Amino acid sequence: MITLEAAKAHLNVTTDFDDVLIQQKLDAAKAWVGSYTAGDVDADSAPAPVLEAVLQLCGHLYENREASLVGVTASSLPFGMLDLLCPYRAFAF
Repeated sequence: MITLEAAKAHLNVTTDFDDVLIQQKLDAAKAWVGSYTAGDVDADSAPAPVLEAVLQLCGHLYENREASLVGVTASSLPFGMLDLLCPYRAFAF
């Protein structure tokens, strides 16, 4: 289970000022990854790549709070969140 403290450690945040915001981003990341994989990301059996994807998405949502970037060239990392989740994706037709 990924806690607020674990998310803050991943984000390298040492203050309590953004605890509510980080918890909201963590909840959103867990919901998104849970929907994508049709799994419970808080289960003890959740694989490490799924947990890492939750942390990466939480970090992305925390650092990029808007849907667009102005004055910045953005590019995706070659090995990212979706790559981590690929083996666990639940397909629905």
